[in-house]
Amino acid sequence: MAQAGLRGPVASGMFTVVRLTTDQILENATGAGAPPQTWPRAELAVDVLHKGVYGFVTGAVADALAARNGPGPGQRHAALSPGRRSDIGPVPRREAWAAR
Repeated sequence: MAQAGLRGPVASGMFTVVRLTTDQILENATGAGAPPQTWPRAELAVDVLHKGVYGFVTGAVADALAARNGPGPGQRHAALSPGRRSDIGPVPRREAWAAR
C-alpha cells in the first residue's frame, strides 16, 4: 500500500482493519478460535489494541521505506491537479516507476 502511494495514518488504519478481519476469518475457518462476540471484553480489548499497535507500527515502517523511493504513482497522480477531477487520467504505466 505504501509503495503504491497509500501512506499515513488512514492507510495504516485500513491495513489494521484488513489484519483484524483476516485474523478472524482464518481463526474461525480453521476452528482455532471463537467468534469475537463470545470473548471476554478485556481479552477482546487487548487483542484489538495489540493488532492496532502492530498495524500502525508496520504502517510507519512501510511508509518510511517507501518514502525512500519518492512519491508513488498514486501520489504523483494526485499532484497533477488538486481536488477530485474526472478529466485527469492515471499516470501512464511506463512513467509510473520511471526514474525521478
